[in-house]
Amino acid sequence: MNIISNQNKICAVIPFYNEEKTISEIITRTLKFVDTVIAIDDGSTDSSYNNINAVKNVILLKHKKNEGKGSALKTGFKASIKNKFDFTITLDADLQHPPEEIPKFLEALSLYDVVIGNRLNNLSPMPIQRILSNKLSSGLLSMKTGIKIYDSQCGYRGFRTEILGNIMPHFSGYEAESEMLILAGRENYTFGYVSIPAIYGDEKSKVRPFNIITGFIKTLFI
Repeated sequence: MNIISNQNKICAVIPFYNEEKTISEIITRTLKFVDTVIAIDDGSTDSSYNNINAVKNVILLKHKKNEGKGSALKTGFKASIKNKFDFTITLDADLQHPPEEIPKFLEALSLYDVVIGNRLNNLSPMPIQRILSNKLSSGLLSMKTGIKIYDSQCGYRGFRTEILGNIMPHFSGYEAESEMLILAGRENYTFGYVSIPAIYGDEKSKVRPFNIITGFIKTLFI
């Protein structure tokens, strides 16, 4: 399998909202595997923004108010395109996506346009309500796209930056991640998958399974 060369420019897009406990660590760990981190503060009301060390390899962007994950991703994607990165990795700021898995995504991106993390090989750490909502949305999305989607709710993904302009989300919430897969399927882009661990800590999740499903249903009509 071909490996992405050192001459390729790689960035990570990390949206965050009130992640003062983890944002500094996730950026520091991620920078070991990418050239630049594009961090988007989606209207945080805590000290997340100020906890980020000013380093040359971080592009720090800020929304004045909380607009939603889809909106934050879109801001990050536009910055990736503007700065002409070859590959774009997306991961969450709460440490549920270990940056140490990034090489797997880069390896797969040598063959595929879109690479999605798959946590479903080990479901034991995942809350039952998340398992049910994930399986439902993944099944419906697979039928919608005609492509087998294993873990539609996983935000740990990799993209060839050149395709991002064609799959830019219009939705502003978590449903934007499903929307992007539908748009990628319509463009006949190729999909790859890498196994990643399912990590859940004691933190209070901002994700509500019911909201994910209701938001996801809207994407079925695009």
